[in-house]
Amino acid sequence: MDEITQRNDVQKHDKGLKAQNGLQTVVVREFEPADKKEIQRIFSEGLMEMVVDTAFRGLRHHPESLLLYTAMTVVSYVITMCWWVIGLLPAIVLCGRYFYSRRVIHGYLEHAMSTDIGDIEGFYMKTPDSCLWVAVLGRRVVGVIAAVGQQKSGGAVELQRMSVDWRYRRCGVGVALGRKVVEFAVTRKYSSVVLGTTAYTPAAHQLYQRLGFRCVGVTNGYITPGARCSLLERIFYRVRHHHYRFDVENSKVTSNGSH
Repeated sequence: MDEITQRNDVQKHDKGLKAQNGLQTVVVREFEPADKKEIQRIFSEGLMEMVVDTAFRGLRHHPESLLLYTAMTVVSYVITMCWWVIGLLPAIVLCGRYFYSRRVIHGYLEHAMSTDIGDIEGFYMKTPDSCLWVAVLGRRVVGVIAAVGQQKSGGAVELQRMSVDWRYRRCGVGVALGRKVVEFAVTRKYSSVVLGTTAYTPAAHQLYQRLGFRCVGVTNGYITPGARCSLLERIFYRVRHHHYRFDVENSKVTSNGSH
């Protein structure tokens, strides 16, 4: 029994070492032209995942929308006097939210592809106050993140375009990418790092908090770039924009990236 226990302990120790080695193999480096297609794929897939998140999970966070849909149901019943309307309208609302969420997010994707994600070198790699990095696991690009310095915003660096390949999440990729931007801010003497997100998934917010960011505000009814702002779009698409901030001066991060 002692040999079996010892063997199991050794196996567990080996697995632990492999897990640690797996995390250590995440390398964050600057963008290279050959990375462009993988970056666009990861960014596109990550962005389109937000369609379901926005359309369905986001509904719980907008009581004003729920009140509006309830009012629409009541008015429709009063006008038609048909009970089946009450059963049909929720399905119409969910379909409408999915359709307009997908249209707005796809419009945002097209906007990104025609600007910075379509010309990464021109937008991020030409000046010392901006950069785009990729996370590499083995020989595969598995994540992307960008930083843009904003001297007009009190010396802040804006964290942008953070996305991780869904097959490599929970491997420390997001943390490694986030720390790279913090190191970038420290090295260039910026006072803070800021970011904005419309994600409703708890994992995204937990990642930012783990990195040391704190939520400093929420914009309800945020207008997403690429949105058409039509009446139906306003009814079926509504998001919250969370503002996060990392104070470099109050942190324990040093210029070599240690804590």
